[in-house]
Amino acid sequence: MSRIGKYPVNFDDKTQVSVAGNLVTVKGAKTTLKYELDSRITAKVEAKKVVLTRADDTRESKSLHGLYKVLLQNAVNGVSQGFTKALELHGVGYRANVAGKKLELSLGFSHPINFDIPEGIEIKVDKQTTVSVNGADKAMVGQVAAKIRSFRPPEPYLGKGVRYVGEHIRRKAGKSAGK
Repeated sequence: MSRIGKYPVNFDDKTQVSVAGNLVTVKGAKTTLKYELDSRITAKVEAKKVVLTRADDTRESKSLHGLYKVLLQNAVNGVSQGFTKALELHGVGYRANVAGKKLELSLGFSHPINFDIPEGIEIKVDKQTTVSVNGADKAMVGQVAAKIRSFRPPEPYLGKGVRYVGEHIRRKAGKSAGK
């Protein structure tokens, strides 16, 4: 068996999981996430847990077994608690603001950057320099945070740019004076 896939996905009373063929639907208080399983993987709901089984013991089936177990576990955690990624803006005049369904970023360019907030994602700005990305889908939260970071990644000489909270930037020495 897959070492990860053999464990069931547990969920609480506030979360509903239903299986219809290869489509697994995870429904929480606010959101619903759907995953379509590969034909080699089957799912059943048994007493507040989802058990995944695979058709054969090929290498691909074993890897898919573990993959879908983790995806379903992330879906259950996402609809019950949600996921958060926090970003910091470092630099003079760097700031962020949320206006409606757009994130406005001033990152030292001659123009502001307007980022459309995707459906299912919530962005909060604290103190104009801290951006928090929240949502139920872990992959979507990580992708949106990476996209915001890509507008001005941190540079190694002054450390200016958009970075994750707690991210360490290795600094370079820069130019040294002449002889």
